[in-house]
Amino acid sequence: MRAIAINGSPRKDWNTAILLDNALKGAESGGSETELVHLYDLDYKGCVSCFKCKRKGGKNYAKCASEDELTPILEKIEKADILIMGAPIYMGSISGEMKSFLERLLFQYHIYAFPSRTSYEGNIKVGFIYDMGMNKERFDSALLKYHTESNDAIIRRIFGNLETVYCFDTYQMDDYTGIEYGIDIEKKRERRKSEFPKDCEKAFEMGRKLVSGK
Repeated sequence: MRAIAINGSPRKDWNTAILLDNALKGAESGGSETELVHLYDLDYKGCVSCFKCKRKGGKNYAKCASEDELTPILEKIEKADILIMGAPIYMGSISGEMKSFLERLLFQYHIYAFPSRTSYEGNIKVGFIYDMGMNKERFDSALLKYHTESNDAIIRRIFGNLETVYCFDTYQMDDYTGIEYGIDIEKKRERRKSEFPKDCEKAFEMGRKLVSGK
């Protein structure tokens, strides 16, 4: 069994990456081989709407025709058993790199129909981790909730399944000195100590569950 995690954050050692690392440790606990990919290391673009993945009988049917540094990652996902994605929330949506990645990953399988259909024929198990500086109360009352739920719905439509972990009110850096910030930093620092370990446990459990199925 093989699990691949996709880091949609520019940071390789902070919230999103730490959560993904814990998710992979959960997968490893069930015997899975693992790999972590950092999207910001790659040179690629989002979907270019060439529609080659929609041409029945064509060599690129259900396969993204664009060729760049994302291509081998999409090929690895085709062969993986588990896919775990993670992204921070920037300006009310997932990071731009993750959005471009999802365009390439999901659109190749999307069939225009009502109700919508998918050309994906595998059985990969999928997870998504969201982390954000916003607290849960603000999230629940904001349009951001609609964004993440829409994202979840599209992923489920393509792959048929999705596990999620939400991490709120994150501590965004070690040193806020000189940063103009209108929120109680000390409170966020304390939350980092008390709540972030619980978020890591939830990520670990996600990885374990995706392997075991229960």
